[in-house]
Amino acid sequence: MPEPPAWRYQKIIKPMFDLPAEHVILRGRVLTCVGDEVIEDGFVELEGGKIVAVGPASELGDRAERAVDTGGTILPGLMNSHAHLAWDGIHDLARQSMDDASEISAYKSAGNMLISLRAGVTTVRDLGMNKTNFFAKQAVAQGIFPGPRLLICGEAIIQTGGHTYWCCREASGADEMRRAVREQVRGGADLIKIMACHDTLEFTDEELAAVIDESHRNGLPITAHATYNDCIARVAEFGVDCVEHGGSMTDATIDLLLKKGIPIVTTFAPLVMQSIPDLARQYSVPEWKIAERQKAVGDPKRYQGLINAAAAGVVIGFGTDAGSPVVGHNVIAPEMAFMVKLGVKRDNYDAIRSATSVAAQISKLDGKIGTLETGKLADVIVVDGNPLAEIEAIGYVKMTFLEGKRMV
Repeated sequence: MPEPPAWRYQKIIKPMFDLPAEHVILRGRVLTCVGDEVIEDGFVELEGGKIVAVGPASELGDRAERAVDTGGTILPGLMNSHAHLAWDGIHDLARQSMDDASEISAYKSAGNMLISLRAGVTTVRDLGMNKTNFFAKQAVAQGIFPGPRLLICGEAIIQTGGHTYWCCREASGADEMRRAVREQVRGGADLIKIMACHDTLEFTDEELAAVIDESHRNGLPITAHATYNDCIARVAEFGVDCVEHGGSMTDATIDLLLKKGIPIVTTFAPLVMQSIPDLARQYSVPEWKIAERQKAVGDPKRYQGLINAAAAGVVIGFGTDAGSPVVGHNVIAPEMAFMVKLGVKRDNYDAIRSATSVAAQISKLDGKIGTLETGKLADVIVVDGNPLAEIEAIGYVKMTFLEGKRMV
């Protein structure tokens, strides 16, 4: 394992925020996210930060009197596998990245962590905006500020002048790529992210090989922003562990993803949210972009590669690119609804699993979270209504528990 970041050596006498793990029995409809399992009148018992019992309410016996009737649906905490906490979901990304003082980025991250918890998101995979996520992770870990579990990349790594250079770690040459990875490792990154393309492919072969090798040498997975076939195929051949966004794909590329077991985290929310004129105009999205987004969401052929990949068995995880304009960190249902509409997910439960059991699998956390099973960490949420019938119900969060601590 890499050497821990410097802040891990600090002695914390007492966290500023130190909520107790509750002992509580929640009763209601239970979606365990183990396959399609539904317990219509079920319970989940939390104690000591873990799930200690799950089952039909008929098994409660005398304990039924102590159960909290939620009147809703109980399911695992959600995981947003592609988010940017330091972006506010309102303003231009480049200008925020270049103009926001580090202190403002920290406040935005703090606010978005609260918004995430209120939306039932108990784990956030933060894929970078300058170095802010290093400090968000420290703040949560040391009890300085309440937030979801964070998996961070530090700064995304790009070629000098590459796509979104204004919020990433620029590097040129194989040795500098290795140095860039090591800087993220030193800061406490959980994974490495690279921006592998925009309109053209980025990184030389030597640079791409070096950044992937250095990530793996340090025991970290590496994920790649890759949005069309040639880029997806290239990063898969070179050995990345995950693809962000995805896009057009040939059958050969899909076969390669399957052979190597590489998942895709899709992010439809910016297209969906920015295509709604009355909403987009509130965020000063220009008319030409609204028209462009409307055309994009109305053309299923644009997503045929992702649809084919899902049908072939490529693992598809849930992400929203939260922080993009019109995509707040509480925008959950629109992403899931579009996944189902396209056929990337077969139904609402399949979409919910993309943010629970599947997301946990992608981040190698499936032994700890992602399903409601005895012995797993008590990341549990309660929503009002039935998201299997109406996916919008996923947005009406009544309770959020993170390792048994009631955050909402």
